Amino acid sequence: VQLQASGGGLVQAGGSLRLSCAASGITFSNYDMGWFRQAPGKEREFVSRITRGSGSTTYADSVKGRFTISRDNAKNTVYLQMNNLKPEDTAVYYCAGKLRPWGEDYNYWGQGTQVTVSS
Repeated sequence: VQLQASGGGLVQAGGSLRLSCAASGITFSNYDMGWFRQAPGKEREFVSRITRGSGSTTYADSVKGRFTISRDNAKNTVYLQMNNLKPEDTAVYYCAGKLRPWGEDYNYWGQGTQVTVSS
């Protein structure tokens, strides 16, 4: 199983980035997919989630209205469109897959991609 995150980089405040996470080794459409982030010296935090099936989405309050999660089951890929980025969005972003539709235990994690927002 592999979750390969990409799309991170350095951007100025107010800019945009689109993260991608390509999954292999799993039946992607059977998984809820999430994005998390971890800033230096801080604990990892939830950013967004998209469910299997209906594609229902959930966002952390800190990114609501600025970030959009989506998925393409044909490509086994989940995306995170990040607009109006702020310096406080600087972190390593991780994608993760959850098989059970309940709870918060994610089965698989990607390697992370660095997002740096300059002021």
